[in-house]
Amino acid sequence: MGTRRPTVVALAAAAALGAGLLAVPQAFAAGERPDARHRESGCVMRAGDHRVDHVIYLTFDNVHFTRDNPNVPSDLEQMPHLLDFLEHNGTVDTSHHTPLIAHTGNDILTQLTGLYGGNHGQPVSNSYRYYKPDGTSASARTFAYWTDGIADPATPAPSDTAPTMVTPEGRNTPAPWTAYTRAGCDFGSVSTANTVLENTTSDVAKVFGPNSPEAAEAKADPVRAQADIVGIGVHCAQGSARCANPSARPDLLPDEPGGYHGYQALYGAHSVDAVISPDRPVRAIGGVPVTDKAGNPGFPGFDSMSADNTLGYLATMQEAGVPVTYGYISDAHDRYPGGSAYGPGEAGYVAQLKAYDQAFDGFFQRLAKDGITPANSLFVVTSDENDHFVGGKPSPAGCDGVTTPCSYQQIGEINANVRGLLATQQHLTTPFQLKSESAPSFYLDGNPAPDSSTTRSFERAVSKLTAVNPLTGTTDAISHRLADRTEMNILHMVTGDPLRTATFTDFLDPNYLAVAGAANCATPCVGLNAEEAWNHGDFAPDINTTWLGLAGPGVKHLGATGAVWSDHTDIRPTMLALLGLHDVYAHDGRVLTEFLSPRTLPRSLRAADQADYRRLAADYKQLNAGVGEFASATLAAATAAAASDTPDDSRYKDTEAKLATLGEQRDRLARQIGDLLDTTTPRSGRLTPATARDLARQAEDLIHQADRLARG
Repeated sequence: MGTRRPTVVALAAAAALGAGLLAVPQAFAAGERPDARHRESGCVMRAGDHRVDHVIYLTFDNVHFTRDNPNVPSDLEQMPHLLDFLEHNGTVDTSHHTPLIAHTGNDILTQLTGLYGGNHGQPVSNSYRYYKPDGTSASARTFAYWTDGIADPATPAPSDTAPTMVTPEGRNTPAPWTAYTRAGCDFGSVSTANTVLENTTSDVAKVFGPNSPEAAEAKADPVRAQADIVGIGVHCAQGSARCANPSARPDLLPDEPGGYHGYQALYGAHSVDAVISPDRPVRAIGGVPVTDKAGNPGFPGFDSMSADNTLGYLATMQEAGVPVTYGYISDAHDRYPGGSAYGPGEAGYVAQLKAYDQAFDGFFQRLAKDGITPANSLFVVTSDENDHFVGGKPSPAGCDGVTTPCSYQQIGEINANVRGLLATQQHLTTPFQLKSESAPSFYLDGNPAPDSSTTRSFERAVSKLTAVNPLTGTTDAISHRLADRTEMNILHMVTGDPLRTATFTDFLDPNYLAVAGAANCATPCVGLNAEEAWNHGDFAPDINTTWLGLAGPGVKHLGATGAVWSDHTDIRPTMLALLGLHDVYAHDGRVLTEFLSPRTLPRSLRAADQADYRRLAADYKQLNAGVGEFASATLAAATAAAASDTPDDSRYKDTEAKLATLGEQRDRLARQIGDLLDTTTPRSGRLTPATARDLARQAEDLIHQADRLARG
């Protein structure tokens, strides 16, 4: 499962953040390089005595630090130019974690905002469902422009009017580029989730208007419009030369805290390319023009954002004076364009990773010639999540992929028709829909209450489903963990839009993916899907543990380390601390001080006792993270309660009441701690050793209470 937008699978996002950077009225000519004379005086990023002139932020779709097969080098091991660059110039955190569900859309949006899905609006992704007035549910896409409403391709005017990116208060989530543009820095985005136009329908109407020339092009030639309008963008600082042209459009963020007025943006390659590369098409790192399958110059499609294409766009933006650039890179384990998935060590997979490595080699050489190095630039590279490989044993035994290619007779995620299994195994035909996933969210028709007999019977039935595994021949219990609405709230999976809150979410055996087919098994309800062989979304260590690379001014040179437990919410506050910037809202993450030089730290953290700070920071993550100790324990308790069938449903009711109380206590304490650990937001306060120790004890007590509840 690595594809991104048009369907539901992976998402894009990640990019480069740069500041204080080069700025000239027009792009550099071929061979001309930026230097100090071209720096934009209005863009200054500095933390302590460290000035940062450029920021490069990249998010991979499912690129792994760890090995999926012990004999086959991991994805990053097969990209030594990237791995060596990060390890030699900074730190690679190998104990970095995802939110829930662990899917591309939620993961990247969590990275961008520093917020869990319940706070940024997209915890169930890369698509989700929403309830309609008649009690049935419809499907919508996670990927839509930041200010767009419900993105339902089948319904031009959805009955649910909440934003795609919705806060707990029902407003539009703050945009990730404003911290940079307010500081005078242009923000370039290459295929980064929801910071660019994601489609040629609702997004075009939202930004350009339904009667605009762009809307007319989208209707007349949607393929060309995709290349011209979607996937590429620049959000400009006020007074930026790049937006001083007729192609610029107002950058409207009506719900932005503190207001956001007078800003402009360039939407689409047609507008951006004319500014960053006016004399020729934007070229990939290898020198070939970036085009779509039809040969149109511009955006090639989200699943065609190879390292070569994305890095070519980022380098061109940087050379043209765009100091902040975010980029997304497609996964390397699927055959593009189209085709089935590769297994670890298959020749095509190895070849794609080699091409990625060559692109990074060229990228770093090109940036070095531009004077963009870790001495003056912040590089942040991560992956949305790990994928869980589903397939049989490789052949020949012991193959390593590099010297001896691997092949697989059996490969593919195990699709389970849950509707058919419920009808045949549990004789249950309650009408429902689900978000097809390894962690499916179920939406029962009529939106019944969590404690209703309809919901409770359904949850019990789902918890009992089994399947004969076509890879092993064994009978598996499909459902591993089940979260109803109380537990989903603890896992940060309930948004400010009640109409998109699922009845419950089921975290399956990670080999399985749930679908809702016919209510029978006349066609087998369980089978391999060779088109997809990499599952994510689930609650599983090999999915939820990923990596984060940091290099640049103020970053310690620690190489690869697993000493610090972090997750995606920590990336933004850590970056802002390194850049001396602030957000106008509170994050869910904290500053990873362990990776920063003391002189980079804000004064309040520099003066704090580091032993007390780190104890509190570690406890905070285990208390608040979606895959931390508190969440793991409460999810275990919720699973047992959902499956229970005691008189008057007493066990379920008792557990639910205790979980609700624990969740409320956790939320209050987590916000109090978060405000002290993150100095990049308005509510940050001063942390004393005594306060740190007291809060740590409270966090540890709540975690112990959750653990006792899980153990019954």
